[in-house]
Amino acid sequence: MLSPFHLAIPVRDIKTTREFYSNIIGCTVGREAEHWIDFNFFGHQLSAHVKPEALDKAETNPVDGEAVPVRHFGLVLEWDVWHQLVERLDKQPINYLIKPTIRFKGEPGEQATFFISDASANALEFKSFKDRAQLFATG
Repeated sequence: MLSPFHLAIPVRDIKTTREFYSNIIGCTVGREAEHWIDFNFFGHQLSAHVKPEALDKAETNPVDGEAVPVRHFGLVLEWDVWHQLVERLDKQPINYLIKPTIRFKGEPGEQATFFISDASANALEFKSFKDRAQLFATG
């Protein structure tokens, strides 16, 4: 079993951050204070700290024909959970940075993926593999 990770990210404000992570993504809220809030991010601890001056527009690199934000974080979800999240997001007012797609079709590492950004422009990637053994496949 993998240990949960802890990730701290900068955000503009608590209100829009809570709206995105709890109402759009479906995370439960943990501890919070005036300038930070914790979320249960699929079993991991995500801490959002109000620090708007630390937010930068993410630069991109080309990956399989897409402009992938270089600075991003996310999760590898089970195949069914990934599809359930896509269904949930499709009912929300969300703009995909990269729409749900299958990347590296027919190649090692074939995966379902999409990118979104939170209310503070932090880029998130959610991916899934039909065969989880492909996660670190090289050829």
